[in-house]
Amino acid sequence: MLNIEKTMDGSKLTMALEGRLDTTTAPQLEKELEEALDKADALALDFSKLEYISSAGLRVLLSTQKVMNRKGGMTIRHVNDVIMEIFEVTGFIDILNIET
Repeated sequence: MLNIEKTMDGSKLTMALEGRLDTTTAPQLEKELEEALDKADALALDFSKLEYISSAGLRVLLSTQKVMNRKGGMTIRHVNDVIMEIFEVTGFIDILNIET
């Protein structure tokens, strides 16, 4: 299960994710992002309550990163050790803008 809480501050969108970002929930995040990114110039993803991310979740992050690179950018915040390890093993730590 994945809960997504969206906050818009001007043209900056913050999305707080809670739960698991996996094959089942990645389409949900993708849909939420598609609907919200039209109005956003910058995106911040808060991972403080994200427990797990699978390859399907990584794919959504990568495609979102590509879209946001043409706009104001994307930042991932509050990444826990488990998810950070996944980013390191997959090489995503070099691709994504991660604030520790």
